[in-house]
Amino acid sequence: METDQGSRHVLPFQLQFDKPLASQVKMAEWNPEKDLLAMVTEDSKVVLHRFNWQRLWTISPGKCITSLCWRPDGKVVVLGLEDGTVSLHDVENGKLLRSLKSHAAAVVCLNWEEDAQVNRDTSGNSLAFEDRTTRFFPPAPRVPRMPGLVSGETGLTDDGQDSFVELSNSSKQCFNILCSGDKDGVLCFSIFGVFPIGNVNIHECDIPMTTKDRDTVCRLLNASVRKVALSKDLCHLMVACSGELVEDIVESRGCQTVGDSTHGFHCLVLDTSIFQKSKNELHQVAQQASNIEDLLHVVRTSLSVMHKQWADAMNIFHEKFDLLTSLINDHGLDSSPQEEFLSLLGGARTSPAVHQFLVNSLGEVGMKRVSKVVGGAGKELQLVVLNHLQPAVEIIGFRMGELRGLSRWRSRYLGIGLDETLVANAVEKAGMLLVQAERFIRVLSSVVQQFANFFSWLLKCIKQLMSEPSDKLLTYNSELVVVFLKFLYDQDPVMQLLDLSKADEEIDIDLETMERVKELVQFGGFKDSKCLRRTLAKEFQLMEYSFKEAAQMPFSTISKKICCKNLLPLFPLTSVSASTQYIPISLSFYEDASEFASSNLTQEVGFTDYISFQIPDESFSDFTNCIAVVRGFMNDSSNVKRGRPLEAILLCIPSGYHCVDLALYKELQIVMLLNKINDTGENLGDAWMMILQASDLPFVHISGTTQANNWELYQLKDSILHLDMENEKIRSIPHNVVPPLSVSVHVFMATTSRGVACVLAARKRALVYILDEDEDEISDSE
Repeated sequence: METDQGSRHVLPFQLQFDKPLASQVKMAEWNPEKDLLAMVTEDSKVVLHRFNWQRLWTISPGKCITSLCWRPDGKVVVLGLEDGTVSLHDVENGKLLRSLKSHAAAVVCLNWEEDAQVNRDTSGNSLAFEDRTTRFFPPAPRVPRMPGLVSGETGLTDDGQDSFVELSNSSKQCFNILCSGDKDGVLCFSIFGVFPIGNVNIHECDIPMTTKDRDTVCRLLNASVRKVALSKDLCHLMVACSGELVEDIVESRGCQTVGDSTHGFHCLVLDTSIFQKSKNELHQVAQQASNIEDLLHVVRTSLSVMHKQWADAMNIFHEKFDLLTSLINDHGLDSSPQEEFLSLLGGARTSPAVHQFLVNSLGEVGMKRVSKVVGGAGKELQLVVLNHLQPAVEIIGFRMGELRGLSRWRSRYLGIGLDETLVANAVEKAGMLLVQAERFIRVLSSVVQQFANFFSWLLKCIKQLMSEPSDKLLTYNSELVVVFLKFLYDQDPVMQLLDLSKADEEIDIDLETMERVKELVQFGGFKDSKCLRRTLAKEFQLMEYSFKEAAQMPFSTISKKICCKNLLPLFPLTSVSASTQYIPISLSFYEDASEFASSNLTQEVGFTDYISFQIPDESFSDFTNCIAVVRGFMNDSSNVKRGRPLEAILLCIPSGYHCVDLALYKELQIVMLLNKINDTGENLGDAWMMILQASDLPFVHISGTTQANNWELYQLKDSILHLDMENEKIRSIPHNVVPPLSVSVHVFMATTSRGVACVLAARKRALVYILDEDEDEISDSE
């Protein structure tokens, strides 16, 4: 069948770009707001291009990339990795903005949806949640730069504006949810992509199925999530998955038996209406909690920076002064370095070991270098505390106080699990950390002063031993030198406060101080009177744990309220073959304009779901080479009463063509990518893109789900719609193609005309095509 001889004029896509790549493209997504295309190659590199093929950046996370999506505003690209990590990257430069380890298995699908219903007050103005932090505090501190690292390697960007200001300034964002699914059947949800708010394991979901004579509860075993899609109102989540569906039959007597089990491809609808019902509460909680998490990262990094800087300084100190121990042993002396220094301080005769160490091994230059390193480290630590750690903890305490105020509004916030007791505990832990930071500054100042006094004395000794004038040197305190040699030469109270490995070690506190702390409890002080025995690192660990414990309550509460609403068995899978490992499927939600009046702001918006997928030939013997389109699956009884029952249609692809990929996009366009094949199954080297209008298809009503092994689509075997290449809208592509198919409608190259663009992968090349609407109308509605 040659389409160019048909009755219709076949318009080929215009090849805009054909660029070689180092590896085959395996995923591609158009930016929803800009002329940007993100592609993932087989070697797990992310490449971002403009439509004029200007490459903006290339990044390699170092791990296999298994999924890709965009934030609704197009400013962040999200990657799902093989190790279960979800990473967010800035569209401007590809830098890592945030990384969440929400899964234990590979993240195989992502969907980021924004609430389509804008909150408005009685006057019709859009509601925004005020962040009062800026009234009382300066801008949040940035993450301190780790010594020896270049900009951007600290996890969050540290140049320009803080990444989190742009990423999670929720008072300026619409409410949105990022959903991720892994190959083990776990679905995770996060608000703004940064605050985890719930998860659900589809293996543990009870799936209700009702027949005339019995109630049946089904479960999915060994299920793997293939694709997810949140509805525009965030009330429903459609999940396409493959696995074994097992029936648990509940009989009238109350006994339960295991019924049939069927391995196949299924679609679930999860009830996520809690996101819509409590979005105002969730919005405000996420606004505070996500910023607290960012500030915790600032404190965590500050401690790491301080630990490294002080450890480096102490390593240099001991590297130089440990030479004295070797010299003492070489001269056959039984004393220690401290005893030799005390003897020198007391005016006794200088031993040959000390003389050799001060004059030859250390010298004046070495002494000044060590003094400069230790003094510089002390100043750097003070700056980190004053500019990063301390202001971050102050803002954390304020934001936790805001959460505490919200938690007292029990009628609204108890429903999402915000517990006042847990939040109050986190507030107290933040206050304790501030006390510990103040104590650390005092300890650090004392230790640095002791070191400076000790070095001044040694430098004067070196001058005297070398018979050089020492009148211009700083004076020293002999008593402080004795204290330093007795307590600080081998001990390090600064590192004790910072070292995580020693976080559980207790600090010795005199009895008088302990009694005063206990007395303060009676006057409204911290209830934990043992806080001064803990290190700074331990106090931060306790505060971080208390915050996570408080944030875990909403997470657990929301997770329990996400349940399975319905299941639709799509087709059986007799075996896992090459044809079933990749099944083209598309899940979409479209606004139903007929369901509401656009002028009425309070009227609820209606949405219709569409499920499109290819049916493997081995699934049903009665029909082959078919595409199924189902709509109205998520509808509840109220939707059915409004005339939206479950409908479906089977589309038979013409003989000699094979569907490689499919997608649904704007205005309900069903786009199929077809390769032409011969009788032997070999590709003939050319392909076609077929575009169908979903609203024009003769959908057929099918009954609701009754049993797990009752495949609803089999009811349509006698009403298959056979497609004809000569009568459908088709576009020619002069080469064989492979997935992925990425379709979008954009305004390109500063023109006023809109065009349909697609990106294809073939022969390790990225092929970008465009079809201008000025030449051929894509749909009657456009």
